[in-house]
Amino acid sequence: MSTCTLPNTRLALTGDWMRRNGALIRGIQWVVVLVYAILILVPIFLPLPDETAHIWSNLTLISQFCFWGIWWPFVLVSMVLMGRVWCGVLCPEGALTEFASKFGRGKAIPHWMRWGGWPFVAFALTTVYGQMVSVYQYPKAVLLVLGGSTLGAMIVGYLYGREKRVWCKYLCPVNGVFGLLAKLAPFHYKVNEDAWRASYDTHGKKTIPVNCAPLVPLRNMKGAADCHMCGRCSGHREAIALTWRAPTVEIVKVGRKNNNLWESALVLYGLFGIAIGAFHWSASPWFVEAKQFIATWLIDRDIMWPFDTNAPWWLLTNYPQQSDVFSWLDGAMVVSYIMVTALVLGTALTTLFALSNRILGKWDRSRFNHLVQSAIPLAGCGVFVGLSATTISLLRAEHWPVDWANDVRASLLSVMTLWSVWLAWKVIGEHSTSLPQRVLALVPIVGALALVNYAWLLMFWIW
Repeated sequence: MSTCTLPNTRLALTGDWMRRNGALIRGIQWVVVLVYAILILVPIFLPLPDETAHIWSNLTLISQFCFWGIWWPFVLVSMVLMGRVWCGVLCPEGALTEFASKFGRGKAIPHWMRWGGWPFVAFALTTVYGQMVSVYQYPKAVLLVLGGSTLGAMIVGYLYGREKRVWCKYLCPVNGVFGLLAKLAPFHYKVNEDAWRASYDTHGKKTIPVNCAPLVPLRNMKGAADCHMCGRCSGHREAIALTWRAPTVEIVKVGRKNNNLWESALVLYGLFGIAIGAFHWSASPWFVEAKQFIATWLIDRDIMWPFDTNAPWWLLTNYPQQSDVFSWLDGAMVVSYIMVTALVLGTALTTLFALSNRILGKWDRSRFNHLVQSAIPLAGCGVFVGLSATTISLLRAEHWPVDWANDVRASLLSVMTLWSVWLAWKVIGEHSTSLPQRVLALVPIVGALALVNYAWLLMFWIW
């Protein structure tokens, strides 16, 4: 056997404990599945809450607060603090797709499903559609968006792979976002390549293969972006162990070669573009002015059908009992505002990162992608701040003091901006040793980060 030994730290032992207690972890997953099912299914049979309802007494509001006030915002935080532990230990969709795969048809994964653009496209479509049906407010919309995603996960699990999480690997709407944020985690399952090679000399002892459900090639695993942190591979071939690392190492070192244009699109046009547009439109005076201008233009020409409110609830928000109904014009304006924001802001940020890339020498696509990865801390923070606006709104409706909210937002955005600047400086240092060139290349990136902060300034402090 190998003469290499794995680290005997508390962290490594935690990974080994997870491997030995896989059945317990699966049990926890099924408890989460049960809670998830109750929060999604039961509220659709209840009347919508009125002004007397409270988040501690009304299941619909409890569900809303759990999903959008706590669940999703802090799942994002967990990615930065612990990697994708949520995916491997708690995620109901992951558990259900793997379960369905165990008893499914086990077909080969089709080529179209392996397309690298699905994480971006799935995130974009889910985000925009969620705004069209007001997913943060209504149980039926939650069932449609989250429940529909879960059903898709189970169908894909049944059709493809065998005890694998094919949905999570290729089609999950948040897989790309989780993978980006996990790059910042302070620990990961590290592969000792020397120990792995030495493990081939088994002296007749059989090596039991590991079922890596998210389809990570274990021998070549680098970083935490794809790993679901489930612990199944801990100690495998005496070459894999849960290990501490610097939170900068995956972006600065691994990211130099391990990057792609779709990840950059997800950061620039997804998290900085589509997400900001989705959070912005309901507070934006520009949205109101544009809608009034177009409405006036339509009325002057006697074009009245865009003002109809006959769209079904599963296409556009339609809850007359709550005085919340979208006309066709409303729906078109919401989608247009989000897409225009994504196009304008994403293109402006792309231009600034491209300028930084050009300052460092001839155009290099890999270097451009590497530079964009430095913005991940601020990108993740923006989505957290946007989602937490629902948290604050629900608390305010209960007359809880929330005067601290903007101070916390400002602190988070400031710290994450500084982290992104630090990462950008270190990434630039991987491509240049000239101090003047490094400083000059940093300037456009600082400008890009300032532009993003201005977008949040508009939403929370100006509008």
